[in-house]
Amino acid sequence: MALRRRLSTLVLIAAALVGVQLATAGVAQAAVRVLYYDASQSQEFVSVVRQGAANWNSRVTNVRLEPVPAGRTPNIRVYADNGWPRTYTTSLGNGYWYMGRQAVNQGYYQPRISTHEFGHILGLPDRRTGLCADLMSGSSAPVSCTNAFPNSTEAATVNNRFRSLTTVPAREFVWQPGV
Repeated sequence: MALRRRLSTLVLIAAALVGVQLATAGVAQAAVRVLYYDASQSQEFVSVVRQGAANWNSRVTNVRLEPVPAGRTPNIRVYADNGWPRTYTTSLGNGYWYMGRQAVNQGYYQPRISTHEFGHILGLPDRRTGLCADLMSGSSAPVSCTNAFPNSTEAATVNNRFRSLTTVPAREFVWQPGV
């Protein structure tokens, strides 16, 4: 094994000295931006917060949502309270949101709420289309809606924002029933 490594190294050095190109470089890819979230204050919704992050991670490639490691400051903090779900962004990929029990008590699908609120942190506004297929339609979709994944347009928008790191102004997003 050691002999094989030495021979490989010698071949590479010899190729470099004579100017042989052994591999071609691929198209440059933007580095995936990792955003860390802290769900420790989301009370009974910790697993739902994780599911919302996983839903985004399964659909986008330029950004990844990960639990905050010990000793690191999170980009995103998640809380729980008795109000409506709502998000406060400070910049693209940064802010905090609330998993509001009022929407949960009215029967809205918890993973959809979580994924939707992460969507605001990722730069998406409410669209209020009333369509279950539109994650960012929020509470304008029926209570029976269980789609908890961004559609292709929403995912492409997030990928584009994180490809160029477009800045998005700080905003407040509040989940409101039937609006």
